[in-house]
Amino acid sequence: MTILVIAEHNNASLKDDTAKVVAAATAIGGDIEILVAGANCSDAATAAAALTGVSKVIVADHACYEHQLAENLGLLVADLGKNYSHVLAAASTTGKNFLPRVAALLDVAQISDVIRVDSADTFGRPFYAGNAIATVKSTDSIKLLTIRTSAFDSVDATGSAAVESSDAVHDAGLSTFVSAELTKSERPELGSAKIIVSGGRGMQNGENFAMLETLADKLGAGVGASRAAVDAGFVPNDMQVGQTGKIVAPDLYIAVGISGAIQHLAGMKDSKVIVAINKDPEAPIFQVADYGLEADLFNAIPELNEKL
Repeated sequence: MTILVIAEHNNASLKDDTAKVVAAATAIGGDIEILVAGANCSDAATAAAALTGVSKVIVADHACYEHQLAENLGLLVADLGKNYSHVLAAASTTGKNFLPRVAALLDVAQISDVIRVDSADTFGRPFYAGNAIATVKSTDSIKLLTIRTSAFDSVDATGSAAVESSDAVHDAGLSTFVSAELTKSERPELGSAKIIVSGGRGMQNGENFAMLETLADKLGAGVGASRAAVDAGFVPNDMQVGQTGKIVAPDLYIAVGISGAIQHLAGMKDSKVIVAINKDPEAPIFQVADYGLEADLFNAIPELNEKL
């Protein structure tokens, strides 16, 4: 039984999600190989080879894979994947884009958002906004899984796997990369941040998020928001935490002025420690919080900033 993990990277470096997908592969058991598909991606391949439990890294280095376009990457993974028992990818924008295409090409079912590995063919995945967990058993010869990385801890980087090149070139000619507009911030990305400070509708406007940014800077945290705050136009949608935003599980999650709608809880309830600040004692967020402060955030946050 051999498992193929598709690396998440930006060509220059490996994303931490890959180490978490390897952790899920380790729970399944068997040999683990990683595919690094990109352009000038040797540094990412070297980092992948260092992940504990990995036996081999396959590098597909070609211009057609530079931006990991789903049409090209899907063909490559389908071509390689037929030789494996499992193909795993992170449940990220990239993974959700190309893996369904692989499932169609291989004529097998995809199991999405896996948060638990019971055995080599049985997995747990959430539905109903995380209020129920389905146990799914696959009888397909090749198991295709997207992994919700917030449910797994990263493996260590103590390995030394062999690295080999693949000359497979799959340019479908169906899409081209035009441009990418990326948010630049000194703060950590929400997906990898150990601490996250999030604001909700209670912040009243976008200018008031400045006090959360001050708090985040003091804690070395990322800044997030609820869907209500995003829909109200307080902050851009790349800050949204929730079922239709980013799924996070930091060591510390501070929810400020967030009522705790099911949509938001689905995206952060696996956080190690949850702190809620809200003036409404009946707010649902207090039901999942480890620590709750019933207070006006416009008094509590400046005082917290001052004390920090």
